[in-house]
Amino acid sequence: MRLGKRSQGNRDNWDFNNLSDEQQPRLNLLDQELHKLWGLGRNLLLVWTPGENFIDVLVIPHYTISEHAQRAGEEADLYANSALGLRPTSFLEDVIANPKHVTRNGMAHLARLMDCQTSRIPLPFQPGPDLPYPVIETAIKRYSISYIDDRAVALFDIVGFSLLSPLEQVTQLNSLSYSVNSSYSKMLDNNIEINFARTTTGDGFYIWNRDRSGQANINLYHFMHLVLADNAIARSKAKGQTTPLLRACFHIGGHYEFYQSEGLSPTVYSFIVGDVTIELARMIDRALPGQVLVGDFLAQMPNRITGVITPTSTTDFIERTQDTLSSLKGLVLSGDHIEQIQCYLTGARRDGEFAIQKFLIADKHGRTRNVFNAKINIYRSGSEPIFLGLQASELDDFKIESSGFS
Repeated sequence: MRLGKRSQGNRDNWDFNNLSDEQQPRLNLLDQELHKLWGLGRNLLLVWTPGENFIDVLVIPHYTISEHAQRAGEEADLYANSALGLRPTSFLEDVIANPKHVTRNGMAHLARLMDCQTSRIPLPFQPGPDLPYPVIETAIKRYSISYIDDRAVALFDIVGFSLLSPLEQVTQLNSLSYSVNSSYSKMLDNNIEINFARTTTGDGFYIWNRDRSGQANINLYHFMHLVLADNAIARSKAKGQTTPLLRACFHIGGHYEFYQSEGLSPTVYSFIVGDVTIELARMIDRALPGQVLVGDFLAQMPNRITGVITPTSTTDFIERTQDTLSSLKGLVLSGDHIEQIQCYLTGARRDGEFAIQKFLIADKHGRTRNVFNAKINIYRSGSEPIFLGLQASELDDFKIESSGFS
């Protein structure tokens, strides 16, 4: 494992490269000790706190998380049936949602609550001056679990994937992967910060931004546009079944992040599972070929005037994305510069004004959720515009329970 200098932006993790010659062996030594405490996946390293030449780590069996989650769920059911209707928050959920680095008093308090002892790792160097705390934090996370309550995630799904031959499946997944990497390169060239991660669904990818902020979520939405645009250009030039027809969904919500075991060690790359991925999976099942759906969410965003963080609805979030569309101007798609981008949620004229339409869809389990139909129009110099998503007039086959206006 290699961890390197921290990049700019609001990030949870330290980049995995380019530590100094002195720091790398220190990290290797620490990682060996963490690996022992991890016990091949039997345990989770919940939190840590530094000392002069050591760190203390709170180690719990992995099943403890599930036990607390089950108790929280039972309490939630009781509260849901009460007059209050409030859901209590498990203290353990709060712990895993916060940094692993805690104070010594915080460590002692958690040890008492969990009824467990801390484990001390002696070190031949001083945490902080000799090995930065963010490096240690990232190393600990590989052996732990985290909860993020408001991260944007995009889901790209290849239409008709199961009907393709194995060679066609590999070719189309590789084409989608190239569109993702190409779009990432274009955003970096335009100084747009995105630190994306992805995990496969078998016939597509979940993609999220490791950075955590309102702007990071907006950047991911624009990133989705570029991936779809690159794919659309590739499809217009492709012969045979080499380039996939996509449908896509975007949502903001909570999820757990963890590192699966690979052999006898955790992987370097994280995986996510939780409400946001479940919602996206249910949404994509109802999406039509070529359609782009956006979930009904409340995202934490700073107020434009006061800067105070407040819940922002889907419609307000999409409106906020307009503020940064100018940053995409000048990006080159297939040799042509972007002149203008329009992204909006579709709707209809009502009482002389444009109203955004909200759709209620049901999944195979009968559970319902609200979604919005999104359109993205990209205008380029010297080429025809790229139109992504479906118009309201193209939604006759979109299976919904009902619809209204937001």
